Amino acid sequence: MTYDDLIPVIRKLALEAGDKIMEIYDADDFDVKVKSDDSPVTEADEAADALISEGLRAAFPDVMLVTEEQSATHDTTGTTFLIVDPLDGTKEFVHRRGDFTVNIALVEDGVPTRGVVYAPAKGRMFYTQADGQTVEETGALDKDSVGDVTPLSVADSDNAALMVVASKSHRDQATDDYINKYAVKDMKSAGSSLKFCLVATGEADIYPRVGRTMEWDTAAGHAVLTGAGGKVVRFDDHTPLVYGKDGYANPFFIAYAPAVDLKPA
Repeated sequence: MTYDDLIPVIRKLALEAGDKIMEIYDADDFDVKVKSDDSPVTEADEAADALISEGLRAAFPDVMLVTEEQSATHDTTGTTFLIVDPLDGTKEFVHRRGDFTVNIALVEDGVPTRGVVYAPAKGRMFYTQADGQTVEETGALDKDSVGDVTPLSVADSDNAALMVVASKSHRDQATDDYINKYAVKDMKSAGSSLKFCLVATGEADIYPRVGRTMEWDTAAGHAVLTGAGGKVVRFDDHTPLVYGKDGYANPFFIAYAPAVDLKPA
């Protein structure tokens, strides 16, 4: 598998999954179940997972695949694999807030190197090209031909006036306490992996996450941010966030533009 092979496949699968998700989102009603960890799952999660999994296994049968909806079957870890969250932001989906995304990434040696984040309700598509540069594609988002793309670069942040993005559904006092260590110009709230993308576009400078996430929640956004010049580090010691961990659970982390003067936890 080369990056030139990978990128068209994950871009197309994200768009196809987005169409399937929006069919269900626009329906009068849809089923919502509760998983063993008390998180919601919908028929859109399951349909998108099936579509993406089938496409990736057909295209790259020799590459390990990890997906959120099949996580119970992943009893081994590796350092190189494809990882998928078919519908990140299920709570946003259920409440029809639009801040949900399709996420597909390649992790190599514990590092997310390529990825796509697609927000179908917002019509925003972010991905790393084969050369590693992150772009946002605009226009019709045709599945078989790439439209206009804008290369992305993180902000040259002003530490006296930072723009912070934080979770809509998981905001808490610990997050606010950390944010208060900075000189904040303004705050944005966003759901799902869109927070990484807002840092990648320069619309935000820093995204601290003091809460539970899994690797499939973050890998694609992490790759998108890296390809725009950003970084993702552990909250506790500011070492790089790595992937392929036992159980695929993440520690708390900070995603940011490198010009930000990071404060200790």
